[in-house]
Amino acid sequence: MKSINKDILKLAVPSILANITVPLVGMADIAVAGHLDANAAVMIGGIAIGTMLFDLLYWNFGFLRVGTGGLAAQAYGAGDRRECARILTRAVGMAMACALVLIAVQWLFVKAAFLVVDCTPQVQDLASRYFFIRIWAAPATLSLMAFKGWFIGMQDSVSPMVTDLVVNGMNVLMSIVLALGVSFIGYEGMGFSGIAAGTVVAQYSGLAVALLLVLVRYRKNTLMTMTSSDLKTVFKGGETRRFFVMNADLFVRSLCFIAIYIGFTVISARYGDLLLAVSSIMMKLLMIFSYFTDGFAYAGEAMTGKYIGARDKGMLRQTVRWTFAWSMGIALIFIAIYHFAGVPLLKIMTSDVAVVEASVEYLPWLLLMPVIGCAAFTWDGIYIGATASKAIRNSMLWAVVGFGGVWIAGILCLNWLGPEGPDSAASYGRMAMHVLMAAYFAHLLARTVYLSVKYRTTVIPS
Repeated sequence: MKSINKDILKLAVPSILANITVPLVGMADIAVAGHLDANAAVMIGGIAIGTMLFDLLYWNFGFLRVGTGGLAAQAYGAGDRRECARILTRAVGMAMACALVLIAVQWLFVKAAFLVVDCTPQVQDLASRYFFIRIWAAPATLSLMAFKGWFIGMQDSVSPMVTDLVVNGMNVLMSIVLALGVSFIGYEGMGFSGIAAGTVVAQYSGLAVALLLVLVRYRKNTLMTMTSSDLKTVFKGGETRRFFVMNADLFVRSLCFIAIYIGFTVISARYGDLLLAVSSIMMKLLMIFSYFTDGFAYAGEAMTGKYIGARDKGMLRQTVRWTFAWSMGIALIFIAIYHFAGVPLLKIMTSDVAVVEASVEYLPWLLLMPVIGCAAFTWDGIYIGATASKAIRNSMLWAVVGFGGVWIAGILCLNWLGPEGPDSAASYGRMAMHVLMAAYFAHLLARTVYLSVKYRTTVIPS
């Protein structure tokens, strides 16, 4: 028991340390936008929609991290370093090809996106400007997905931690510097565009670090096990077919995530810039907890894959049991944090009093996130390590049903019992946001229930 907990913490703690910086990037972007000399709600809305457009793109390629991690963990557990090297080569090659396609279709994508995304012209202009700058980081961003998944599969959480710290630290620093300027050297900054430019610089900095880490830590014991024939056949053979079949399921999973996330943002945008800003801030605060739990989900992913590859059912069961125990401990801590520090967190996000006051009403929803989200995130890691892509796909299909069902039912009830009077429109928007939050939590609950039921027949090998 002591040994397995040591292994879990060895993998989880570096991931948590890196993940802590992830929400800081989003918070910093929103904070910079919220403190520019302009309408804070419009600026925050521009960041929210611009970020949503990239999530719409990049979540389609989540298999580059998820699929790579599970396959690498099982190859590592089986002691096949040559296959580990082939998996990395295959994933990075695919990442670069996908990135070139995204750059080629960038203009068409933005035009198509704004046919369905409803927001004010001011927000649309800012979001488009953000997109056309940040898209040039696509080769680095997609490649980093592959590297992160591979590092985790190799039971190495230090390398992705170092990479993430560089990316996120540079992102915060460069976004502030490029957007707001540096007064003592006379640089006035780029304004809103500097936020996107900072992200581009950060992504390529992270890619350089990831490449260096692979060469330093894995050149002799892994990369050099490949032969020239391996390079020629890396996209052929049975393992490659397995990679693509698995990624087809994971692609559907990504589409489901996109449907829920875009649904959340697009729906909130229908109720004005103020509530769009509120929903953006609430989503960032909700995600703080997930970045901590994800550390243990990554540990569960790496160790599940390793013990499946090694065919050790006993250690596999212990991995699942103790990963959940650690995750639930994190959940209890965050219930207390959200309860006592909710308002201070809001004030960190923006100095706009109207946005802060409007957000306070939705703080109680934060208390549900650790309770409902813990199991969903932890199960994801375990199933990824097991490369159980079909179950992962199905859980997200049910999650979409849960999200859409609660939203539709809630709005029908609200339309039937809706507020009346001179302030009815504002009251309706406020209540609709509560329905939207309920729909978001319904999708988490659907994932948790489905994956819990399927565990014994899907994860544990027969």
